[in-house]
Amino acid sequence: MMWKSLPGALIYYLKCSPFFSQPTVFKDLEGVSDSPEQPKRRPGGWKSIPYIIGNETFERMASYGITANFTVYLLKRFRIEPVAAASMSNIFLGTVNFAPLIGAFIADAYCGRFRTLAYGSISSLLGMVVLTLTAAVPQLRPPNCSTPDQLSGHCSGPSTSQLGVLILSLVLLAVGSGGVRPCSLPFGVDQFDRRTATGRRGLASFFNWYYCTSTAGVVVGMTVMVYIQDSISWPIGFGVPAICMLCSIIVFFIGTKIYVYVAAEGSFFAGIVQVFVAAYRKRGVELPEPEDASRQEAVLYNPPVVSGGRAMRLPLTLQFRFLNKAAIKLAGEVNEGGEPANPWNLCSVQMVEQVKLLIRIIPIWASGIIFFISISQQWTFSVLQSLTMDRHLGSGGFQVPAASVGIISLLALTLFIPVYDRVLVPVLGRITGQETGLSLLQRQGVGLFVSAVSMLVAGVVEGMRRREGAAAVAGMSAVLWLSPQLVLMGVAEAFNAVGQVEFYNQQFPEQMQTVAGSLFYCSLAGAGYLSSVLIAVIQKATGRNGRNSWLAGDINSGHLDYFYYVIAVMGMVNFLYFLVCAHFYRYKGMQKEEKLGGGGGGLQELAEEAFVREKEDNGVKE
Repeated sequence: MMWKSLPGALIYYLKCSPFFSQPTVFKDLEGVSDSPEQPKRRPGGWKSIPYIIGNETFERMASYGITANFTVYLLKRFRIEPVAAASMSNIFLGTVNFAPLIGAFIADAYCGRFRTLAYGSISSLLGMVVLTLTAAVPQLRPPNCSTPDQLSGHCSGPSTSQLGVLILSLVLLAVGSGGVRPCSLPFGVDQFDRRTATGRRGLASFFNWYYCTSTAGVVVGMTVMVYIQDSISWPIGFGVPAICMLCSIIVFFIGTKIYVYVAAEGSFFAGIVQVFVAAYRKRGVELPEPEDASRQEAVLYNPPVVSGGRAMRLPLTLQFRFLNKAAIKLAGEVNEGGEPANPWNLCSVQMVEQVKLLIRIIPIWASGIIFFISISQQWTFSVLQSLTMDRHLGSGGFQVPAASVGIISLLALTLFIPVYDRVLVPVLGRITGQETGLSLLQRQGVGLFVSAVSMLVAGVVEGMRRREGAAAVAGMSAVLWLSPQLVLMGVAEAFNAVGQVEFYNQQFPEQMQTVAGSLFYCSLAGAGYLSSVLIAVIQKATGRNGRNSWLAGDINSGHLDYFYYVIAVMGMVNFLYFLVCAHFYRYKGMQKEEKLGGGGGGLQELAEEAFVREKEDNGVKE
């Protein structure tokens, strides 16, 4: 009865909540409302963050507790053929990672982050409940099959209706992922006042703790939940994640009275296209003062930014200057109210600079795809390695499951982030003069380099294992053999992955903060697809003329170490590519080349000045 009434009660609350009935209201960085009926509210900072982090941690625990063992569930409970099960799992995981892009667009353009996050959480809960029912209700899954029938292939698969219920649960889970994953982090960012030193320090620490706690949730989901499903019961194994998701929703709604809310501001993607169209239409018009950005900005179309002080006012830059032509004012293009007569002919300087931000970010984002190719190996080939090695711990006879060895990397990440945040950041801050220790790009670069080193170590370890065979690993646990590469990968992820999240959220235009959060998951999806292509190419290239492929089914007859070396070389090339991109990158709000300095040292001062100018333009006094 509880499962039937709970979703309805939550939906009723969402409809009746004042936070949903006034979608046009938003609070800026100081909590100043655009609506006179709404009281002023300052960002709560860490006061409201525990509810957001609690929501994310429980959600990760639940979602990974469902997906980690999903392929096994399809094989054992739904009697789906192995190839079809693997294909179904890959499609589902790819959809889950790309769904945040759609959810981000909806949140930024129409619904706002809080509402999208709330509806996404409810959809995830419903999906988990339906999936639990498929495991608990006999009529919703194929009948049990004896071992002889399994061997003879006489077991019946799922009916159309049973498969339909299963797909319904996956659709609900994908919709939930599209709502939760891109909105959770930006919604937390909204709770900090980035104009103050305290707010900036709190925000930098928030990124670290957010990734740390969510990773801890993943570890629990991929160990405890998987153990319950394999060793105790599938209904209980799916029911526990559903309860965790319910806890996630409850924790999230507890903080509704102290959150700062930012409403949707309309689609930003149309503005991107308008800038390119306007610049192309004026391709033959000469830019005024082509070598002086300040003077050029003074004569271009640059009206005050109306955003309640939330958006940073961006100075004109000369990088990608051909786009500046979109802001050239010609006769009759500005009406009496100061607005463009045709937005496809004239765009503001702010719109032009926001498009430039996206152009600068794309090359940095691309480097993350190669990085996650290295990360993905710990969940695939490390498992195959551990299967050939001793996985017992101590003298008690406990054997670590092969699929759980990769947890070492997540544990290293979870333990390293607090050390980095509390110990290394202050030390590095005294060296670099930056509050965050390392700049956004420096942190990503360190992670890329460490990931390449980790793959080099993995190749050396695999070479030793392969050359010496059983003698090399006799008496030594796979946990010890594989720990160096996995620990290094966890440290690399602590630097680069967390750095990516912080970079996207700080460098994207304010109107696209939720889209920024979805890029991280697009990197994961892209790395998964590219990794599959890389494996297929290497298998085909190295398995010609009757030779064993490097990635043969029996890894003892292949050369997995060569494959690791290939990824290490790719990682190092990617690191050099990243250095070139970082050299030419301009942080948001920077106008002059000489202010790039050490990669963001002057960013905070420039950002603060920009916010002050923005407040003055909007008539807001200190």
